[in-house]
Formats: sequence, C-alpha cells, structure tokens
Amino acid sequence: MISSHTVLYDPEGLIEADLPLDREPYESLVKAVLAWSDPDAALQPCDYEQIALQLTGHARAVASDVWRQAEQLPKSSGRRALAELVLADAELRLSTPLKGTVQCVQGRARMVRALYERLDRLVDAVEPVEQARTPVR
Repeated sequence: MISSHTVLYDPEGLIEADLPLDREPYESLVKAVLAWSDPDAALQPCDYEQIALQLTGHARAVASDVWRQAEQLPKSSGRRALAELVLADAELRLSTPLKGTVQCVQGRARMVRALYERLDRLVDAVEPVEQARTPVR
C-alpha cells in the first residue's frame, strides 16, 4: 500500500514559525482554569491530565514563538534577558510530570499566561528594532 502522507523534517521549526497560534481558545481555557476555586466540584484525574496536556502542548508552541522573538533582540537587551528567564522557568515546569490535580492544571495555565505576556512585550520591542534596521528610501 502506498502512503499519501508526507513526512517533513523541520528541526528548526521554520514551518511552524509562519503559522499563527490559535490564541483565543487557549486564553479562554486559561481564564476558566484559573477561576476554579471549589475543590468539591472536582473533575476526574484523567480530565485534569487531558487539560494539562492541552496546556503543555500550547505552552511549548508559545515558548517557541517567545524564543524566535527574543533572538531578534540584541544579546544585551533587558527584554531578551527577561524572556530567557521566563523560558528557563517554563522549561523547568514543563519537565515536571503531569498530575491529575487542580494544582497541576492551574500551574500550566499560569505558565501559558506568563508566556503570552512575555510574547506580547517582545513583539512590541522587536517591531521598533526591525523598523530601525530597514533603510528609508
């Protein structure tokens, strides 16, 4: 049987760099997760694990975008240094095993929120740098 699928080799993630993140549903999920306060209205552990998996995958995608934006700034930039700290913290959190708990899911949600906050600040910082590099005709 002949396969109709194509396998792409993209170790630098250049293909996904051009794809925009579907931000709105994840921001809504983060907001909902962080609003949970009643431990008696608990979900099953497998439900928490599924939500944590969704947030983990999205956090990795946002972290890639943060890194791509940070790389465009000078190494001496304070915004780049802050981005590197946020990315190091995210990597540390992502390396911990998932648990089927509210605390785990809320931790992943806080991480996604922090990554988006850093990404927004980097996008604002990178645009003026790119405009300064572009010669005026």
